[in-house]
Amino acid sequence: MELKKELKIFLAILGVFLLAFFFPMNLEHYKNPFTEALYLTRWYAREHVILCLVPAFFIAGAISVFLSQNAVMKYLGAEANRVIAYLVASVSGAILAVCSCTILPLFAGIYKRGAGLGPASAFLYSGPAINVLAIILTGTVLGSELAIARGVGAVLFSIVIGILMAFIFQKDEKERKSVSMIGNESSFPIKTGGIYLFLMMIILVIANWSGSYSKGSFGYIIFEYKWWISGGSLVLLLIIILFTLKKGFKDEHIEWNNSTWGYAKQILPLLLMGVLVAGLLLGRPGNEGLIPTEWVTKSVGGNSIFANFFASIVGAFMYFATLTEIPILQGLMANGMGKGPALALLLAGPALSLPNMLVIRSVLGTKKTVVFVSLVIVMAAFSGFVYGSFF
Repeated sequence: MELKKELKIFLAILGVFLLAFFFPMNLEHYKNPFTEALYLTRWYAREHVILCLVPAFFIAGAISVFLSQNAVMKYLGAEANRVIAYLVASVSGAILAVCSCTILPLFAGIYKRGAGLGPASAFLYSGPAINVLAIILTGTVLGSELAIARGVGAVLFSIVIGILMAFIFQKDEKERKSVSMIGNESSFPIKTGGIYLFLMMIILVIANWSGSYSKGSFGYIIFEYKWWISGGSLVLLLIIILFTLKKGFKDEHIEWNNSTWGYAKQILPLLLMGVLVAGLLLGRPGNEGLIPTEWVTKSVGGNSIFANFFASIVGAFMYFATLTEIPILQGLMANGMGKGPALALLLAGPALSLPNMLVIRSVLGTKKTVVFVSLVIVMAAFSGFVYGSFF
């Protein structure tokens, strides 16, 4: 009975995904916010589910099953050394350089495994916000001053937001710690679990590697051979999985599959629903949603408190795929957007989105989600105002 129920859920999610993926959009004569919502959802299904979210779900499942809880508690737990915890969280997120949705299963995985709310929040913000390629491209397109401000601001944000989240909810964290320490450690070899995670991280990062590098550079070479690297990593992963199955770790692999499916059915429906609503309200880059682009452009001129908060709020609710925020900002700045609001949008936009918020709520609850989102919006607006006052 339970299997039939899970199968129905899976088929429902698969059906919605396939509908979004193959939806015919030859409706150029009939463009409105509703078709924009469908366009954005179809684009999301094609560009961000198979290569981004599916690997992320398997990584999150592996974290929950194969990653030692003691290791997580040692480096990211509520009682871990704060300097090490926040350094590990911010650096780990920065290395991944994923979008605001792909980071969610990974965040849920380490949080479920025992990571403290502070380090987990730092990881949640740093993944999409501290993207080295995005910062370089920001400097190339929008200027070095804005790129430096974005890089420094994002690093500090991830740490400050994490510390504030831990401080505000310290009572909840104490109660959660006493519960999270209950449970048995997996007998699965730690080194093999680490290899699993490493290979899946390579697949996630390399399969989504951008071609935005100058020809002949190291990044361009990686892009040219990314399918060979990703494919080789996948083959090696499958070989190691078969080897461990022969060694008698069938139960752990079943648990891995169950955990992966648990994250998928929790997160994917919320993301698709959130993308649909975001497309309805704000449309795609260069296209209109229910909220006219002209309103946004007029509201972010100059460097007023209102302009910075408006840019921060709009950025927080709009969905940005990795790097797409830069051409959008280029167009807005060409139409009069101030440098302060531009920085506010850069600090809030890539790290948050409406789909992202819906999933965070399912993991942390409403109260913690509201505080996290509010901290990002307020800090981004304040940073934009200070930056705009000097530049």
